[in-house]
Amino acid sequence: MSRKNTVDWVRTEWGIFRKGGEMGWGERGRWLKQWVPFGARTVGWSAVSLTAGPLTRGAASTWAAKRWSQSSAKGLRIYIEATGEHNVPEGGLVFASNHESLVDILILGAALPGDFKWAAKRSVMNIPFLGWHLRLAGHVPVDRNKGKDAALAVTEAFESVLRDDKPLLVFPEGTRTADGKLKAFKNGAFQAAVLAGKPVVPVALNGTFSLMSRDEVDTGGSKSRGDRLVTVQIGKPLYPNTELEDREAVTDLRDRTRAAVVAMLAEASSTAVVAESTPPL
Repeated sequence: MSRKNTVDWVRTEWGIFRKGGEMGWGERGRWLKQWVPFGARTVGWSAVSLTAGPLTRGAASTWAAKRWSQSSAKGLRIYIEATGEHNVPEGGLVFASNHESLVDILILGAALPGDFKWAAKRSVMNIPFLGWHLRLAGHVPVDRNKGKDAALAVTEAFESVLRDDKPLLVFPEGTRTADGKLKAFKNGAFQAAVLAGKPVVPVALNGTFSLMSRDEVDTGGSKSRGDRLVTVQIGKPLYPNTELEDREAVTDLRDRTRAAVVAMLAEASSTAVVAESTPPL
């Protein structure tokens, strides 16, 4: 992946580059207040990973990634409530989460247990410090729209992580939602789970779209905990149906996972509505 492609990714993924001159001075100031410290934290924790990781067989990289996620979420004043950690089995598995916002990886990095590997766009791997850490820590680069050979290589990389008994985090929609609605799930991670005989753990993120949707440049100026609360619900593991042929088992596992995420998102939304409608005591 060339430097040009990485620059193009930054321009299309970060709202500030799309909005450009449309931003007011207040919005620019808030952007600087949020993202300059974030950049400093990224450089700092990545430096810890890069220097200590190779000396500790990756343990320092795992620790630094967790601390980066937690400190970055705190620095952005994002409150996280996670439930269902007891549902996560030991060994290799796929965390399959919906994808609402650019900050999702921070939230999941802080909330999910274990040393999971993230399926990250290859362009992210070329970002200084952050990308260097991702490569060192063994995260999986993913190319979009590169044809069948690239898709096969990604599936094989996923399967390798699972056979090494490591958790793998994927966003099976492939990209962030543009309208807040859950998109169709792609097959790659589910195929790897079927081939490796490993479970999929559905994960429902609720609150990041309203906090920072695709077109927003920052997480907003509200100081209300209710406006800045994100919930992470970890569902029960779903295992491949071994009575089906591989192709059918992949479709079955994919559809069951998406249905579980849909149900958890509906539950989270209902809980939020009840909380908003209940007057304080």
